[in-house]
Amino acid sequence: MDGRRADLLHARRIAVRIVITGAKGQLGCAVLQEALRRGHDAIGADIEDFDLTDKNAVHAYLTKAAPDFVIHCAAYTAVDKAESEPELARAVNEFGTRYIAEYCAARDVWMLCVSTDYVFGGSGSAPWEVDDTLNPLSVYGATKLAGEQAAQSLCGKHMIVRTSWVFGPEGNHFVKTMLCLGGERTSLNIVSDQVGSPTYTIDLARLLCDMAERPQAGIYHAANAGYCSWAEFAAAVFAQAGISCEVREIPSSEYPQAAQRPLNSRLSPKSLIDAGYAPLPPWQDALRRYLNEGKI
Repeated sequence: MDGRRADLLHARRIAVRIVITGAKGQLGCAVLQEALRRGHDAIGADIEDFDLTDKNAVHAYLTKAAPDFVIHCAAYTAVDKAESEPELARAVNEFGTRYIAEYCAARDVWMLCVSTDYVFGGSGSAPWEVDDTLNPLSVYGATKLAGEQAAQSLCGKHMIVRTSWVFGPEGNHFVKTMLCLGGERTSLNIVSDQVGSPTYTIDLARLLCDMAERPQAGIYHAANAGYCSWAEFAAAVFAQAGISCEVREIPSSEYPQAAQRPLNSRLSPKSLIDAGYAPLPPWQDALRRYLNEGKI
């Protein structure tokens, strides 16, 4: 299907053929389920389907799948391990994204690339706007930024969606860790000087599918509304789950990690609102829904 036909179908919200990379991951799985629920011809692709670091494999898979839209969720996300595996992180996050962008540009196909708050330096306390200065502090952040830049430079029909602090039914994440540890211990030391927005994969998946149905090229920030520290997030998890566990607030300096994390991960929803997309609901409500659904 050519690009003009695909644009027309998107405008009318008719079912389209969507390839979702990283479909077995936290976010990719949620996006695949949401796209199928809406009646789209959605194809989930993961590492066993093609090697994201192999240009020929990427192009061959996408050529056979012939999508109208690619939602690129696959990534190297081992933030600390990336510090000792920079070439692999770059191969996946930068070059893999580049190969998908090249295909989409050649076939006039839309591409939505999921990125991260780690592209920012993390200073100050104001929420980051999409055009604020970029200054990643880690290999992970730098390679994700390079992937963003590849998509922007190669594919005119691109959307970059930065998100933060993801949790959901699939995979391992902060909420699951807190539920486990909180049931075993009477207190936990949790970092209190890193502030951001927890983001529920189910809510983000709905937004990404909305964007695929009404694509507008650009960069967007998408996270559940409101901000908190990791310590505040942990306290909310315990409170909502009825777990008696004291949260002891500590600075990042007392919890050293291989990769430096941004202290300020607040993402402004202005870009979404300006484009007419609905911002995500408050993170407290998202956490409640996650816990009530029992998908832990």
